[in-house]
Amino acid sequence: MAKPRMAPACGCPVAAFQKLISGKYKLRIVWDLKDGPLRYGEIRSGLLRGMVGSAEIAPRVLSRELKALTGSGLIDRKDFGVVPPKVEYRLTRKGKTFVPVVAAIKDWGTRHLAETNAPEMVAAE
Repeated sequence: MAKPRMAPACGCPVAAFQKLISGKYKLRIVWDLKDGPLRYGEIRSGLLRGMVGSAEIAPRVLSRELKALTGSGLIDRKDFGVVPPKVEYRLTRKGKTFVPVVAAIKDWGTRHLAETNAPEMVAAE
């Protein structure tokens, strides 16, 4: 007989997932890191390229998102310990398993948002 799966501590896997990825830039950061490690400035530039309208990203907000993703185990922060500071972010194994989920969200958006006359879409390739 199969062993029953344990429910997450919060009780609802959907709520746990929502808490994990809720934030202004988290999905885009994971998507941008799928191709390999990036430095803070490269992540910021990638986010700016994908924005429509106001092209401003508060450094404090981006830093908070990166810290949250690191804390959740989706990304890893590597500090090279040099001056000037050099830090890279990369997906962890757990983060790499999340990329197909983000790809599915991107595909859904590509198919359906054009149908609803959504604001101009910029491909996040």
